[in-house]
Amino acid sequence: MSGNGGVGKTQLAAHHARTAWQSGAVDLLVWVTASSRDAVLSAYAEAAVTVTDPDDPQRAGLDDPERAAVRFLAWAQSTDRQWLIVLDDVSDPTHLNGTDGRGDLWPPAGPNGRTVITTRHRDAALPGHLIDVGLFTQDEAAAYLRAKLAAQGRHDDPEQIAGLARDLGHLPLALAQAVTYLLDLHLDCATYRKRLADRTRTLPDLIPEESGLPDAHRATVAATWSLSIEHADKLRPTGLARPMLHLAALLDPNGIPATVLTSPLALAYLTEHRTPDGGTDPDVAPRAVGVDDAADALRCLHRLSLANHTPHTPHQEMRVHNLVQRATRESLPPAARDMAARTCADALYEAWPEVECDPVLGQALRANTAALTAHAADALWQPDCHPVLFRTGTSLGHTGLATAARAHFQYLHTVARQALGPDHPDTLTTRHHLAYWQGEAGDAAGAATATAELLADRLRVLGPDHPATFATRSNLAYWQEEAGDAAGAATATAELLADRLRVLGPDHLDTLIVRHYLAHWRGEAGDAAGAAQAFADLLADFLRVLGPDHRNTLAARHYLAHWRGQAGDAAGAATAFTELLADSLRVLGPDHLDTLAARHYLAHWRGEAGDAAGAATAAAELLAARLRVLGPDHPDTLTTRTTLAHWRGQAGDASGAATAFAELLDDSLRVLRPDHPTTRPP
Repeated sequence: MSGNGGVGKTQLAAHHARTAWQSGAVDLLVWVTASSRDAVLSAYAEAAVTVTDPDDPQRAGLDDPERAAVRFLAWAQSTDRQWLIVLDDVSDPTHLNGTDGRGDLWPPAGPNGRTVITTRHRDAALPGHLIDVGLFTQDEAAAYLRAKLAAQGRHDDPEQIAGLARDLGHLPLALAQAVTYLLDLHLDCATYRKRLADRTRTLPDLIPEESGLPDAHRATVAATWSLSIEHADKLRPTGLARPMLHLAALLDPNGIPATVLTSPLALAYLTEHRTPDGGTDPDVAPRAVGVDDAADALRCLHRLSLANHTPHTPHQEMRVHNLVQRATRESLPPAARDMAARTCADALYEAWPEVECDPVLGQALRANTAALTAHAADALWQPDCHPVLFRTGTSLGHTGLATAARAHFQYLHTVARQALGPDHPDTLTTRHHLAYWQGEAGDAAGAATATAELLADRLRVLGPDHPATFATRSNLAYWQEEAGDAAGAATATAELLADRLRVLGPDHLDTLIVRHYLAHWRGEAGDAAGAAQAFADLLADFLRVLGPDHRNTLAARHYLAHWRGQAGDAAGAATAFTELLADSLRVLGPDHLDTLAARHYLAHWRGEAGDAAGAATAAAELLAARLRVLGPDHPDTLTTRTTLAHWRGQAGDASGAATAFAELLDDSLRVLRPDHPTTRPP
């Protein structure tokens, strides 16, 4: 079904799906908000879990969305069950095409299944039979209004109903807003038509040309929106509906997390921008808006059909039609729109957890940041690059999408050079992240080269003793080691330590961290016993300066245990990691990356100490946790699969290990470069 915005494509699809389900015509109904490939994969993965036998030994593979999608579509192709898949709002049909090694996501054609697609596109390449969804006819529009009125015991003059249908251009979205408004205010159609006519004459044209709507309909949407938001602002809590819609209009129409719109920064914005005529005395400081007030404002918007508020839909509690969003954005002066955009950016950044345990939340935050960038990109670069743009990139990387993170920071670097200049600190920071994710994507040598070039510029712009310059020198040593030059990394870190001691002193945290790296590179260069002794000395200083529960103290214990094992004491390393894991769980929690790393090395040294079966069990339990926290494509998840396969083989299951390594190799080659260490099993 193809058509312009506001004609009711989604409502038609929902009615069809609901009717099919309630009549028992389908055994499986899958509704997909198909605005991105990630969203489609997520929905298919959930469906794959639903239709797969819980005892299926391959069920664990469903944690990989691409693999799960293949499994689900294969089921749809072969099953004799009846199914219906709705792909709603396909914004870019290429998202579902199989290219660059990715599978085709279009549902299969067959006698047992049907697919409904809603889109604004009319591409010939779209599968299936095209149905153009246009406006209501005059009779349909009038019938819609009569039915809505009759449901509330209202029976207006048929001529006025027909006239209102004509006034609204038979556009379903405008009809829905109008009838909600007049019912809420107990108006008759004649009164509403008069108000609409007055507003249409005086209101500027708020909906831009790119909406694809004819001129008359753009004016109609603007007028119905204006009347509805004006009334919503008078509902309790008075004066909050309009500023709330200002924020929501800049975010993802397919779903906004409630934590963003009810965050302290959003509440401060609502307090400051509460509509003056909302019942507040201008001479009295307004009461601070609370979370309950913000939630009630969302309900006001829902009540007037300006938004859909579904509190029990995790991370997508608020949805706003993109035409309503456009009308709202175009009503704002540029300065006001930029202020709202920066508030949204602040709220998104505040809502982002340090460790992303929920991939659905991470996807929602990235989608909302992308929408905000599309609507108000300039505001996010005033006066500098907003940190939410950096957070989006690191979120991609930490989810396991290192290549996507590198592409994101390449884009940021291009924009930063144009907006801020090549020597601006934020431009240099984008290069820092770009080099890092280049390395994490498998190109350690390229990351080392890029970091060396960045160091030259940071020395020139910031000077040798700036913290960012020191950080770049540390990263350069890291990527030198990752590229195979452990001795060079140790030398560079020793030189860095001398400067840290000179500038910061021996007990500064940054100085202690450099000692940490120097000890580690010493071990990587072949002196495991010397590294263990250096970490023992460092641990004593960390305990004295930072205390036993500081994250860096725990990290020093981690590496001391590791190098003890490398020096030949596998049993001692396993014992040390057991003790460290208990403290990491207490201090950092079960999902912290350092806690997961401690579990990884505990499994490794248990195996090295002779307990291969115990190591395999521990690795299997860790894999489940890393899949949940990091996702299937994160390098740490792939490394855990390597460890599990290795110890399965050592425990006597050579065939199972070989199969696991074959599956791992396919995924590693898909996600990483062929020469990435994870693609080479031990």
